[in-house]
Amino acid sequence: MELFLQQLINGLSLGSIYALIALGYTMVYGIINLINFAHGEIYMVGAYVGFALTTFWNLGFFPALIISMLVCSLLGMLIEKVAYKPMRNSTRIAALITAISVSLFLQYTMMYFAKPDTRTFPDLITNKKLSFLNGSILLDIKNVYIVLITVILMVALQYVVHRTRIGKAMRAVSIDKEAAELMGINVNQVISFTFAIGSALAGAAGVLVGVYYNTINPLMGATPGLKA
Repeated sequence: MELFLQQLINGLSLGSIYALIALGYTMVYGIINLINFAHGEIYMVGAYVGFALTTFWNLGFFPALIISMLVCSLLGMLIEKVAYKPMRNSTRIAALITAISVSLFLQYTMMYFAKPDTRTFPDLITNKKLSFLNGSILLDIKNVYIVLITVILMVALQYVVHRTRIGKAMRAVSIDKEAAELMGINVNQVISFTFAIGSALAGAAGVLVGVYYNTINPLMGATPGLKA
């Protein structure tokens, strides 16, 4: 029973990270009906930005997390403008090939600049463990951080989507782009905002997975992207 509970806690932490990645996938697909294969690589970039900020600039966990989210949101908007916007009216297969190409471009660009070696992510959160049931269950503090941050980001996303003007516009565009445009909604702006939010969540997931595993590499985005 103790082993089951311990694995349940570990699975909840890792599942929280996958949930952040999956949210970005579903948001983009809901708006433009495209599976953004580059999303996993944005998550990888977020991990490397967090690594650089904490290793070379000695920033703490929360500043690195916020800056990584900002950088990834800008990257997501750039990818949408440069790669996906020109392909909106193209065939599905052309858009799919473009998405895969962007994914490979980000992978090999990171391998060129950061080298293909696995990097050790710094310990940003204390390794202190909470003990339950007379020590039968040990809860790592970093797992608590991961779950809490994921919950906060999900609640914030729910608020944005359901309580703000841009969120209502996102829902309108996802249902009918033409009708939304006739109602005065700037569809291009909404799509860019959606990419920004989804990419920011991926950036946060990248930093959190670095904290969880303490290792990162340029190919780390492929597997979680498929799982999510």
